[in-house]
Amino acid sequence: MTDFPFDIVGFDLDGTLLDTSADLGVALNHALRLGGYEAVPMEQVRELVGGGTKAMLARALARQGVTLADDALASLTEALVAHYEANIAVHSRLFPGGAEMLQELAARGAKLAIVTNKLEHLARKLLGELELTDHFYTIIGGDTLGPGRAKPQPDLLELMVARSGLAQARTAYVGDTSFDTGAAAAAGFPCVVVDFGFNDRPAADLGGAAVISHFDALADTLLELA
Repeated sequence: MTDFPFDIVGFDLDGTLLDTSADLGVALNHALRLGGYEAVPMEQVRELVGGGTKAMLARALARQGVTLADDALASLTEALVAHYEANIAVHSRLFPGGAEMLQELAARGAKLAIVTNKLEHLARKLLGELELTDHFYTIIGGDTLGPGRAKPQPDLLELMVARSGLAQARTAYVGDTSFDTGAAAAAGFPCVVVDFGFNDRPAADLGGAAVISHFDALADTLLELA
């Protein structure tokens, strides 16, 4: 198929393409206990995800009235990342319809990419363990371009386009938080919001071009945005 309106479709990872809440929650609570703090109930982990592991940890601590100095927060974040990396794909899975959606977009001629605020090596390991890497022409993490250039800055999405090798590529992005919609808006792309993810505000209030509740609606929604 060649009539699809977008040459590139990029995806956020945690809470958009994959439900990673259980594995993130286990690692988060490992770090919290290590620091002498209370664990977070697993059903609350989804509310804390977004902006990277350090931000997730800082939010969890803030709920306990704790603000750590930068060096202490960095040290505890290292413990979180180490535990997470060792147990990265125990529970994490594609959201329902994800496998079929990736196949459909590829069949329609779209190039697919991952742009996440997760550390790049963690994103690559997770996708590799779930045997999903081959779906994507590029995998970009929050640290790929160095400090200060993660979402909601547009830099990572602009790199996604540059790596495609396409001139004047028609591009769309799919995400679940204000980090995603903010980055897409800054880059000049429409963003489809999934309402089953780790939304930091109600999905309809995130400023996306459209909202979907299942991946079986994504291809048709992108057609409607053309």
